[in-house]
Amino acid sequence: MGRLAFRRRGYVALMWVAVLAAVGLGALQAPGTSDEEFSMPGIESQKAYDLMQERFPGAAADGATARVVFVAPDGQKVTATENKKAVEETVAALGAGSQVAGVADPYRTGAVSKDGATAYATVTYKVKSADVTDASRTAVRKAAEQARDAGLTVETGGSALDGGAGAGGMAEVIGIAVAAVVLLITFGSLAAAGLPLLTALIGVALTMFAITLLGSTLGLSTSTGTLAMMLGLAVGIDYALFVVSRYREERAQGRPPEEATGLAVGTAGSAVVFAGLTVVIALAGLTVVGIPMLTKMGLTAAGAVVVAVLVALTAVPALLGFWPNAVLARRLRKRGVDNSTGDNGGTRWATFVLRRPLPVLLLGVLGLGALALPMTGLQLGMPGDEAKSTSTTERRAYDDLAEGFGPGFNGPLTVVVDAQGAADPKADVAAVNQKIARTDGIVSVTQPRFNKAGDTAVFTATPSTSPTDERTKDLVKAIRAERTESFEVTGTTALNIDIADKVQAALVPYLVTVVGLAVVLLLVVFRSVLVPLKAALGFLLSVLAALGAVVVVFQEGHGASVFGVEQTGPIMSLMPIFLVGIVFGLAMDYEVFLVSRMREAYVQGESARQAVVSGFRHSARVVVAAALIMIAVFAGFIGESDSMIKMIGFGLATAVLLDAFVVRMAIVPAVLALLGDRAWWLPQWLDRLLPRVDIEGEALTRRPAGAAEPDPDLTPDEHPQVRV
Repeated sequence: MGRLAFRRRGYVALMWVAVLAAVGLGALQAPGTSDEEFSMPGIESQKAYDLMQERFPGAAADGATARVVFVAPDGQKVTATENKKAVEETVAALGAGSQVAGVADPYRTGAVSKDGATAYATVTYKVKSADVTDASRTAVRKAAEQARDAGLTVETGGSALDGGAGAGGMAEVIGIAVAAVVLLITFGSLAAAGLPLLTALIGVALTMFAITLLGSTLGLSTSTGTLAMMLGLAVGIDYALFVVSRYREERAQGRPPEEATGLAVGTAGSAVVFAGLTVVIALAGLTVVGIPMLTKMGLTAAGAVVVAVLVALTAVPALLGFWPNAVLARRLRKRGVDNSTGDNGGTRWATFVLRRPLPVLLLGVLGLGALALPMTGLQLGMPGDEAKSTSTTERRAYDDLAEGFGPGFNGPLTVVVDAQGAADPKADVAAVNQKIARTDGIVSVTQPRFNKAGDTAVFTATPSTSPTDERTKDLVKAIRAERTESFEVTGTTALNIDIADKVQAALVPYLVTVVGLAVVLLLVVFRSVLVPLKAALGFLLSVLAALGAVVVVFQEGHGASVFGVEQTGPIMSLMPIFLVGIVFGLAMDYEVFLVSRMREAYVQGESARQAVVSGFRHSARVVVAAALIMIAVFAGFIGESDSMIKMIGFGLATAVLLDAFVVRMAIVPAVLALLGDRAWWLPQWLDRLLPRVDIEGEALTRRPAGAAEPDPDLTPDEHPQVRV
């Protein structure tokens, strides 16, 4: 494939341009991505929500909402004449928009605190939050400014005011800039540094165009593409980096450009295919969790990885065909052959580990174990406005409501009573309402609201504790455990609790599925029992240590200010799944690229210990560069204002750092040194069962009898193969 792409480079380049143009034009004409509703089948909160949708048809439950909070000056009340006039004028202004379904006047709905210092107005919209126009958002801000001019403190929040901006912008720019610097230092050539960046951007552009094109048909939301963009950029750079690096290595040995390209794609490209497969397995395994949105995110990200692999196997060799010497180091362009011994830094490090394998292994395992300890106190949840910066109006609105109405006001529980078939539905609903009102931890309940059929009612119960408090979680579980009537508890707080429970229950099956499939794949690649097991155990160490670091910073608050975390709290429920899925795939990338070179040296006759040194001499520098690029891309997202994106960026960057530099670069060679030849042991019966693959390129490097070796005294352009 590499030789064909090199020879037919014009056709290959034209094909990629045509595909990119066709998909891009299609994306411009497509309806675009949908506003996907978050759903999680099988949990009580979702069942209650579905029941509400069924029994209360036409309710504005799907509509966006905005909340405007008024706080009177010190010593005053919002019920004072002047303040009340300002609030009422603001409420009138809020209801003037064409998208507004209605505004709840705080004086009519009782939305005034007991001390009279705080009040709030709720604006409901006819459309979903993604469809709220900038004009409608601006109208809310102007109305709030009108009340501020009257002397009130006014803060705003709610789904309607969320512009839907996800990760992007500066995060990618920073990541690409750092990647460019790392590539330039690694290769010492502008062309060699630019080629992986160019091909990665081609792959990401194609993926994002495809998501937009298929968004309406497949129900892909705007958030679905975030993971695909993040991973597509990272692996796209890395996969091209490995192929270009192997090409330069083959050229340094005096091989002509076409042969060097074929060998690079046949060896590093084959490793790219298997590394990509492990990432795809990890991402496709997200379907095990049973969350539709997470399944779509995983599958689209897997698609981005497949595109990155195809680009590395076809577009990269085609571009090498256009500029075969541009990616080479200056000394190689002049001399044609590089007789240097390779990456001396990698050789020195491998030699150091081989001399002291046991201390290195113990230090690495104990260090990661110490980092993983805080993971035992992991608390899962879904951070909301309370996790935002105090500089945002959403956070200040949250704090004002908590102070005026109690900490549980921001997370009320919605109780749905199904009285269908009851002899006296109203009596049954009243009994549930009174029972929950008497429950310890509930400060108030609202009057039940019945549907038109009179067989279903809804009311809210306000806890005495905040939505992220562990006591609130215990309260919800207690209410559900002690019920005898037919009712269900939902609402944002209950939904977050149910999500956390479901994710925790799905984590072990997910790990077993993904790790099991990957171990089988690595068995085929390395033809060894112990190497895949070592790879999987090393991954578990690094991911648990990364989760421990996330807990230390985002939950316990140690060093939080360094990363711009202003409010600590529970870890996002989906974070462990995200971390396991993404990092497992990337960890196996480094395992395949590093250990495959060791395997290559071993099968070509080197001793087990010397094979470790050879693998590091050829691969350590490029694996370090790849890891630094990954860390740069993920760390760029730490600068985002959204706490969840910040958390994901920090977790992924930390996991890659630990896995690449502690597990793959230290623990792996230490274990291989201790095992010796036993590391490559495979039972004969299993050897016969497993299919044979040759990612080491052993068959490719065997020359036919009588074939001439490249003349080291000739430059690459003077070789007979090139002239032909």
